[in-house]
Amino acid sequence: MALLSPIERASLAERLPLWRPVSGRQALKRGFHFIDFKQAFAFMTQVALLAERRDHHPEIYNLYNRVELILTSHDVGGLSMRDVQMAEEIDTFAPR
Repeated sequence: MALLSPIERASLAERLPLWRPVSGRQALKRGFHFIDFKQAFAFMTQVALLAERRDHHPEIYNLYNRVELILTSHDVGGLSMRDVQMAEEIDTFAPR
């Protein structure tokens, strides 16, 4: 998998409007809020199952009812199409 080009990275705001670039890194992040820890944990479980199917594992941060995901392709040192596809799939089951 290759790194996204600067032009491809620039188009991500339109393709993934809920995801933001991570300062100082070629990575994307998105924060999520839930009613309680149980719902946050259920969401993290969905993400974990997706990550295992895709063999692509995000950085997951959790504090009670909040979850933050960071996507980057460590094997290529930055953003790849694998991250974009993962973000798109997460958006299909994530709360808005």
